[in-house]
Amino acid sequence: MKVLYTSLFLLFISITINAQEFKFEKESINYGKIGKGANGERVFVFTNSGDAPLVINEIKSSCGCTVPKKPEAPIMPGEKGEIKVSYDTKRVGGFSKSITIFSNAKKGQKVIKIKGFVDKGISLEKEKSILTNSSKSY
Repeated sequence: MKVLYTSLFLLFISITINAQEFKFEKESINYGKIGKGANGERVFVFTNSGDAPLVINEIKSSCGCTVPKKPEAPIMPGEKGEIKVSYDTKRVGGFSKSITIFSNAKKGQKVIKIKGFVDKGISLEKEKSILTNSSKSY
């Protein structure tokens, strides 16, 4: 029985010594107030602070209006990686969404968040178009 407990203890120690870990620059991104149809893409930057390659297996968002894109290659120890998130800015109003990352990190799941408010007002591109057309002489 002692051999079994000793083996389990050594297995636990080896797993914790060779652990991968995320260290995000920001775990939440606030879009603030943005116009309808504005660029909804943001980037989460992280570092693999562990001592083994970090592999992201899957990323799921809390809603179909948020599309995350994971890095395809493993992130080596000490290297930076990016997770791109696109929010559908055609949806007017406030939003708060969660993105769950499934990986081989010490904690198998990591949650990051986005939030903001999409204003139904005229976007900057439309304002420029209106101003440009109204300044032309007919």
